[in-house]
Amino acid sequence: MSENNIKNNNEAADILSSINSPDDLRKLSSDKLPQLCEDIRKFLISSLSTNPGHFASSMGAVELTVALHYVFNTPYDRIVWDVGHQAYGHKLLTGRRDAFDTNRKLGGLCGFPTPEESEYDTFTAGHASNSISAALGMAVASELQGESPRRNVVAVIGDASISGGLAFEGINNAANTPNNLLIILNDNDMSIDRNVGSLNSYLAHLSTSKSYNSIRYNLYKFLRRLGLISERKRGFIMRFNNSLKSLLSRQQNIFEGLNIRYFGPFDGHDIHRIVRVLRDIKDMQGPRILHLRTVKGKGYAPAEDDPATWHAPGKFDPDTGELLGGNSDKPQPLKYQDVFGHTMVELASKNDKIVGVTAAMPSGTSMSIMQEAYPDRVFDVGISEGHAVTFSGGLAKDGLRPYCAIYSSFLQRAYDHIIHDVAIQKLPVTFCIDRAGIVGEDGVTHHGAFDLSYLRCIPNLTVSAPSDERTLRNLLYTAQCDNHGPIAIRYPRGKGHTIEWQTPMEQIEIGRGQKLADGNDIAILSLGPIANAVKQAIERAKADGISVAHYDMIFLKPIDQDILREVAMKGCPIITIEDGTITGGLGSAVAEWMNDNNFKPVIKRMGIPDRFIHHGSVAQLHHICEIDHEAIYNAILKLKHDK
Repeated sequence: MSENNIKNNNEAADILSSINSPDDLRKLSSDKLPQLCEDIRKFLISSLSTNPGHFASSMGAVELTVALHYVFNTPYDRIVWDVGHQAYGHKLLTGRRDAFDTNRKLGGLCGFPTPEESEYDTFTAGHASNSISAALGMAVASELQGESPRRNVVAVIGDASISGGLAFEGINNAANTPNNLLIILNDNDMSIDRNVGSLNSYLAHLSTSKSYNSIRYNLYKFLRRLGLISERKRGFIMRFNNSLKSLLSRQQNIFEGLNIRYFGPFDGHDIHRIVRVLRDIKDMQGPRILHLRTVKGKGYAPAEDDPATWHAPGKFDPDTGELLGGNSDKPQPLKYQDVFGHTMVELASKNDKIVGVTAAMPSGTSMSIMQEAYPDRVFDVGISEGHAVTFSGGLAKDGLRPYCAIYSSFLQRAYDHIIHDVAIQKLPVTFCIDRAGIVGEDGVTHHGAFDLSYLRCIPNLTVSAPSDERTLRNLLYTAQCDNHGPIAIRYPRGKGHTIEWQTPMEQIEIGRGQKLADGNDIAILSLGPIANAVKQAIERAKADGISVAHYDMIFLKPIDQDILREVAMKGCPIITIEDGTITGGLGSAVAEWMNDNNFKPVIKRMGIPDRFIHHGSVAQLHHICEIDHEAIYNAILKLKHDK
């Protein structure tokens, strides 16, 4: 190899390492951009193979990310990411490359964009479909304040997220509000699982041919140079263009039908084409949509072949694509979600009225297990949690028994639907609330901290949390028995504690807890699998001669009043503990009952503090929140000493 070739290869390899901000990126000649994209992909493969995160989405958005920062004057110009799974390349280009090995670790970079971390992260991302509304607000704010030079605002949204109701509300408002918003549709035909619904089918078959698109795009540039396109003439030109498009393609473009200029679809991996298009449309007046077709996992064959698995694959061998970890000769407890999935198959085999509903998370909730066994009885409604709940209400109204499986933090998006469309009518919908409590590395937007509190105040709704896998099975079985109305069953992310979990199912009496240990010095009331940490703390206290009673409440609502009365009559201090916000959950319910019934015990409430908890391992965050076995043990010692 010649010295010149060696020099050129070294320079190419050093492109990413020389980019410490988008200002550095914008100094590059455009011919260097493909190599930069390759550098970013190599960096992500190397880094994420040992420090896991969201892989396939970021790999698919590399060219888009580079083009955005190359064309727009960020951070003055705003980029608003939807969800944020695809924003790792954005972090690398905005001064966080050298800290990327701390991604999703305690005290390190957040796995999603957050304004607390960087001025380039313009809005909190983590839940789908909010980017268009947020970006529209920024665009309107810029217009109203007369900012000069013009501030460009770009919303980047995926084809799964754009199916969410909030996204359509934002698009509808963008079409009727003076603004210069640019919406980029990153269309990779994927969410985590395969996209569903008619909108996805529409996007997949959108018939904007290459020849038509080229003619239209060149015509636009020609008319603009001649000064024939203006805001005054915009409506006429758009209507003429839409009519021509419909005539040629025999299909109406849904976005142009909303009076939003549409460009595309273009190849989202042609960096030079994306740059040219962005430069041509960046200064246009009015809202626009740029449609880019991308490949999730682009540049890494295993991820391209199986993007669902490679959404967040964990550790892997970068050379072979072999997924690492999780292999053990010893039997391991199943994840709670898998216990749920297998139990649903058992229940569905005996009760043909049982159906499953999930919002774009069949594999994430393990509803996919039932889906494989009974494909006609499982409904994936896409990223539409509100619709999932109301749809479940409709199923229940006419005689079926829907089990609606949604992550705790995503169920927040359907709060009104739970109240208005299920609870008021006392419909027998079972809410299977996955990822309840602290979830770990996904952090502040994904912790299931609030479900106990926000559900407890809803009339007609039973709220429960199993302490182990067998109780989860029994609660799922109980939910389809009798006419008790809606029931919520919340359980955590990750593995349980029991190998032999697949025992015969039994009906549980609604509102009845169980005593796990007797004692007279301290009484602990727990809710959910945190009972295992309580057990460890009690064993330590027993060695110190402290007698501790332990009650697994199982139900937050209706709460077991017999247990509360028994504990109150003991006259000893009480500890309540839950993997949920300390405000409004189990501790609040116990304190309210004691006060209402004229008991005045000392109550130590333990739970997630009244603040947003960032990312780290579950064990680390339980320690920080002081709800691990060590914190429980210390609380026992303090109450015993104070007593």
